[in-house]
Amino acid sequence: MLYNTLGKTGLEVSRLGFGTMRLPTKGSNDQIIEDEASEMLTYGIENGINLIDTAYPYHSKTLEGSGNSETFLGKFLNENNYREDVLISTKSPSWAIEKESDFDFYLDEQLKKLQTDYIDIYLLHSLTVPDWTKVNDLNVLDFLDDCLSSGKVRHVGFSSHIEVDYLIEILDEYPKWEVVLTQMNYLDEYYQSGVMGLDYLKEINVGSMVMEPLRGGRLVQNIPQSVQDIWDTAEVKRTPLQWALQYLWNRDDVDCVLSGMTSLEQVKQNIEIASTVDEINDHDQEVIREVARQYRTFLGNSCTRCGYCMPCPHGVDIINCLTEYNIAHMLNNPKASAMQYFTLIDDDSRADSCVQCMECIPFCTQMIDIPEELVKVHEYFGSEYDHF
Repeated sequence: MLYNTLGKTGLEVSRLGFGTMRLPTKGSNDQIIEDEASEMLTYGIENGINLIDTAYPYHSKTLEGSGNSETFLGKFLNENNYREDVLISTKSPSWAIEKESDFDFYLDEQLKKLQTDYIDIYLLHSLTVPDWTKVNDLNVLDFLDDCLSSGKVRHVGFSSHIEVDYLIEILDEYPKWEVVLTQMNYLDEYYQSGVMGLDYLKEINVGSMVMEPLRGGRLVQNIPQSVQDIWDTAEVKRTPLQWALQYLWNRDDVDCVLSGMTSLEQVKQNIEIASTVDEINDHDQEVIREVARQYRTFLGNSCTRCGYCMPCPHGVDIINCLTEYNIAHMLNNPKASAMQYFTLIDDDSRADSCVQCMECIPFCTQMIDIPEELVKVHEYFGSEYDHF
């Protein structure tokens, strides 16, 4: 495993971080398959991963509920005596804060779930401009000061899906920020805070962690032939997974890449890549840019399958509706995707079941107008027999 210094924290972190948002489950999102997840984490830690990322709602039944990711992680670390071997990064549910005392309420609950006296890296979760305004008015900076002075938290920061101007504005309001988690991959250089945000983090020596390195898996699954043809022109042959991860690790403004892994095989593959020095030359950098240009010509929407929009109060399987729509566009094969759409998604869970209640919109990290996209999905696939 290779390691980087996480900005001004001084922490030496594995350049691959273990994200626990997509642990293997059975039946529903809150039912973690603990033996499989434990095997994955054990392999990761024993092979050099020393940063594990979680959050208050991960693996919960509802959008705003308390998830089982923190609970499982705390139990796992305690039972296997791994707590002192790893750095825990978790997040305060900013959207749920309604009064000043809520900050301590959630932090104390998270410490209990994680079975620890302190959190190494505590982030305000997925800050939006309205949420930042709200928590700032509730004296969040005083709360963070208290967290640090009490020892309950070692380092503070935030995660965000905001534009670079807002990112800089928040960073400039508090000199004690030490870590920021933003979205980045070779498709997203100029999306949200993008490369400009990473550049500013490096300039002020704030540690940078990156999420969505594979765009929810889309950069390594169902590779269009036109994309593969471009990859094949590279001087050094790599798999799509190697391209996506090494693109980030070749940047000097990325300290740690979080991967939400769902199987032991994924853990093994990612660790092997993270343990390899692979310099991407100028020619192959241009290959990556050409692949990104090609992808942008046929993506249906920017859904990353993060799951924040689920469950839909009216039963729509939002994630899989948008996924099949995206795959159809990416592969230019509506017939194959229509078969999946009509056989794998229940009748009352398809896009035409959307009632335009708009409740999902505030939760979308990609700022997608989900009801509008579901109309497109329904129109695209048509009736059950349109594409067979």
